[in-house]
Amino acid sequence: MTSRNPEDENWLDPNESAGYLVRNTNLAVGKALRRNLSKYGMTLGQYYFMRTLWIEEGLSQRELSKRVGTTEPTTASVLRLLEKNGHVRRVRNRRDRRTINIFPTQKGRNLKNELLRMATNINDIATSGLTTEEIETLKRLMRAMKQNLDRDEENTKC
Repeated sequence: MTSRNPEDENWLDPNESAGYLVRNTNLAVGKALRRNLSKYGMTLGQYYFMRTLWIEEGLSQRELSKRVGTTEPTTASVLRLLEKNGHVRRVRNRRDRRTINIFPTQKGRNLKNELLRMATNINDIATSGLTTEEIETLKRLMRAMKQNLDRDEENTKC
C-alpha cells in the first residue's frame, strides 16, 4: 500500500493512485468505444443514451438524463442528433402533455445486438488475462468506490 504521506517519494506517483488508474482505464475504454462507434456514425454519448433506451424504452427526457448522468440540456442536444439520424423518436405523453417520452426507432433497435457485441468485445479485451473471480472482485470494488464518492457528495451538500 502506498503511503499517503507527502514526504514519501511515491506519494505523487499517478500509478499509485486508484483515482488516476480508474481515469486512465476509463479513457482507454472510451477511446476503443469511440473508434468502433464511429463506424456506425455514432458518438460515445449517443451510445450511452441508446444503451439506456434498449434497457427501458419510453423514458422521459428527465429520467433519461438521470440514468445516463447528464444534464437535461445535454440530453436534449444528444436526443436532437439521435432523432435527426433516425435512431429515436419523441412521443408526447398522453397523461401528462408536458412530458415527452423517448423511444428507439426500428433503425435504433437494429443497432442493439451489434453495438452491444462490440462493447462486450472491448470489455473482454480490457479484462483479458483476468479470472472470472478477479473480474467480479474488480466490479465489486469499483461499485464500492462509487458508493463512497456518492456518500461523500451527499454529506457535503448543504
